[in-house]
Amino acid sequence: MLRHASGGLLRCQNAMSKSALEVLESDEQVEKRAQWEAFEFTVLGDGDVEVLNGSHEDADDHTYTVHVEGSVPSDCTCPAWEYQPGACKHMVAVAIREPVLEAANRELPVRADGGTVTLESFTTEDTDEDVCWCDDHSMPCFDCYNDGRRDLPGEGE
Repeated sequence: MLRHASGGLLRCQNAMSKSALEVLESDEQVEKRAQWEAFEFTVLGDGDVEVLNGSHEDADDHTYTVHVEGSVPSDCTCPAWEYQPGACKHMVAVAIREPVLEAANRELPVRADGGTVTLESFTTEDTDEDVCWCDDHSMPCFDCYNDGRRDLPGEGE
């Protein structure tokens, strides 16, 4: 079971058969912000992912570490995770980006000298400009919205 910093429990029943997002408790606003904001991810190893929010003018002040345990983001260093109920947008952002989640969950190979191989910055850049991971979601990602490729729900109607 995953325990929230405030003492609340996150849904963990049948976690193996559910997606990471289904296991996390988060509200609709958090989920939308996790899809829409311009996040950059760096896999640090040992289940840790650095999440930088490029939507902020001073992104370095909005960089946090999400820990992934058992293919589910389990905690974050941001104030929202510490003081508010449910998963924060950084945890949801990692959960909905399967390549980031998979990379964070991978075991690092060990070198013959006992040291670990370090992972370089991990991005979810799409190689095909006409296809984006957010195409399967009702809310566009920040890049698709910012580039004018997709509108927010309710806009342009």
